[in-house]
Amino acid sequence: MATTTRGRPGVALGIAACTVLLLAVLAPGVFTGTGPDAADPVNTLLPPGAGHWLGTDENGRDIYARVVHGARPSLLIGVSASVLALAAGTVTGVFAAQGGRAADRLVGRLLDVMMSVPGVLLVLLVVAVLGTGTGNLVTGLALVTLPGYARLVRAEVLRIRGSQFVEAATVLGWSRFQVVVRHIVPNAVGPLLALATVGVGGMIVTGSALSFLGLGPQPPTAEWGAMLADSGDYAEVAWWTAVFPGAAITVAVLALSAVGQWLQDRAEGRAAR
Repeated sequence: MATTTRGRPGVALGIAACTVLLLAVLAPGVFTGTGPDAADPVNTLLPPGAGHWLGTDENGRDIYARVVHGARPSLLIGVSASVLALAAGTVTGVFAAQGGRAADRLVGRLLDVMMSVPGVLLVLLVVAVLGTGTGNLVTGLALVTLPGYARLVRAEVLRIRGSQFVEAATVLGWSRFQVVVRHIVPNAVGPLLALATVGVGGMIVTGSALSFLGLGPQPPTAEWGAMLADSGDYAEVAWWTAVFPGAAITVAVLALSAVGQWLQDRAEGRAAR
């Protein structure tokens, strides 16, 4: 199984795209000196050209600048939701595996209930109760994927706790808490990190879709899903207002998925040795 990018141009392109996205998140000024909210009523809905590479929107704001600055909130939603889901899923999965039969049954029933509710409906419920905004959107997205991570962590913990190194630590006098924290959790979560990278892409798509409905970052924040929502009334006469934010979402998801799948292949390759 391949463990390098040699012979896998898609992975190399994915890594390059992820590098550019990360740079846009950390230092958008490297790509543009124009602010995302700099309006120019005289130059509204200009097509892509020398003055504005990707055109302007209905307020005369530069689409290129907004796409670049939109990388931060868009990726922040995906990464934050994945990290929160993985953390909460890890705690839940470890508790289910290590808390005894009653805890395992209780957690299992709760996860079944959560998984029976459609993901978008669950996010909408969270937003309806807590209100709109980035933080509440992240919370809702994390709840959607938490059951999957919790089940995987539980299965890994049940497999690992019978390993020889865990038995050796117990014989050496390590407490149950020490064994769980130092041995079981790192080995249970490690293989899931690559899977979480793939999950970020899905989070970005779902987050953008909900931002499109007005449930994410509020105007005038430059966020890709919100930009698509703003373009709705002008897409027929100004196609660039919708195409370029949509293209940014597509590139980000494909790049993260390619890199995540490559990391997962590497993890499986090391485990098979």
